[in-house]
Amino acid sequence: MRAPDADLPAMEMSFLGNTLDRQSTRRGDRAYLSELLDRPDTEIVLSTPRTLVFPAGSPPRFGHTLESVLSLSASREEMVFLGLRPETGRAVFATTLGQQDEELAEMPSLHLQDLRQLAIQRTFPPEELGALAQARALIHWHRTHKHCSQCGEKTVMSEAGYRRDCLSCGAHHFPRTDPCVIMLITDGDRALLGRPPRLPEGIYTTLAGFMEPGETIEQAVRRETLEESSIEVGEVRLISNQPWPFPANLMLGCIGDALSTDIIIEDDELEACKWCSRDEVRQMIEGTHPEGHMIPPSISIAYELITGWLEETTL
Repeated sequence: MRAPDADLPAMEMSFLGNTLDRQSTRRGDRAYLSELLDRPDTEIVLSTPRTLVFPAGSPPRFGHTLESVLSLSASREEMVFLGLRPETGRAVFATTLGQQDEELAEMPSLHLQDLRQLAIQRTFPPEELGALAQARALIHWHRTHKHCSQCGEKTVMSEAGYRRDCLSCGAHHFPRTDPCVIMLITDGDRALLGRPPRLPEGIYTTLAGFMEPGETIEQAVRRETLEESSIEVGEVRLISNQPWPFPANLMLGCIGDALSTDIIIEDDELEACKWCSRDEVRQMIEGTHPEGHMIPPSISIAYELITGWLEETTL
């Protein structure tokens, strides 16, 4: 079995390159936003609950015109302002569509694709992929926060899409980003890798989990590792971080030193977990592992943690 990136040049993990000027101080200026939206060169990113929707073509174009999205029954009142392209000043917005993916897929003028696959295939340059991640996370939040969590009434978009207001009780609601720890636990020249059931067959990756209220990053790493593998962890070092819009996470990449080595899987988070030598990890990356095991593709922070440890570039 071929490794995920065997035929592709090395690249940084995805979703880091967003260069849009978010113009955050002007999000309450409705006249300014309306003028931006009406510009003929404005680009609008479209999303359904599952996929992004692009104008058909090869390669696909990044955004739609206002006229085209309104013809698809998009709402002008539900346009999220992402920012201005720094090199041209062109405005970029995002919005959602009410149609199901199956209905949109039948339209020859449209092309639907999952954001994760776009990242793996490197369809767009880093700055556009980062903007798509911003759009995807915000659209997901708007789709799932149509009603006020205090009184249950419907909310309306405000502040260019960075707030939803309840006209009934006056509550303000803001987009959420959920922090997750993702950690490579090491024991000398061995690394702890696991297989969650959701991953494609053969892929082993770092352990990961959501941070809980009142936890530090280090405490979350130790708790999640113990819960998933029964391995106790001592020192923890934060290495890097990555937006992960599936749906709206911030991945906090860490290296942790193991204090114990006996693996016991007691919950359903993992279907397998093992200590891997440097030679075995190298086989996983090169696609030569005798059992066909692999590591995740280079779009993820897990790849950076694993390869950084292998090459001894992370401390």
